[in-house]
Amino acid sequence: MLPAPIEARLLEMVFPDHTNHLGTLFGGQALAWMDKAAFIVASRYARRTVVTARSEEVNFRVPMRTGQLVELVASVVKVGRSSMTVEVEMTAEDLLSGDRRVCTTGRFVMIALDSNGSPTSVPALPSEG
Repeated sequence: MLPAPIEARLLEMVFPDHTNHLGTLFGGQALAWMDKAAFIVASRYARRTVVTARSEEVNFRVPMRTGQLVELVASVVKVGRSSMTVEVEMTAEDLLSGDRRVCTTGRFVMIALDSNGSPTSVPALPSEG
């Protein structure tokens, strides 16, 4: 059996319905994409149902504009008994020039649940072995 992935990558496009009146990505849309990436990597790592317990230290550094490709990289960086801390980095890419910039970073705490909806244990990170 293969080890559980500790990283997930997602790609999204910034379309006009994702932006505000300035043509930049709504912060709420960025948070939704980041939470989705955190959910995917935590679910794959724990092989359990997971929920978001907390988002923290979200930094909006550079605006993402209509027409840009957004790559999200989510990594499990810390594991507790039932919790997983996931760091997410969003990079915007101009498809014509290839210019790439890290735009937003954040950290999410995800909790693994058993079939009754109660917190349940997750495996330690390989380096924590």
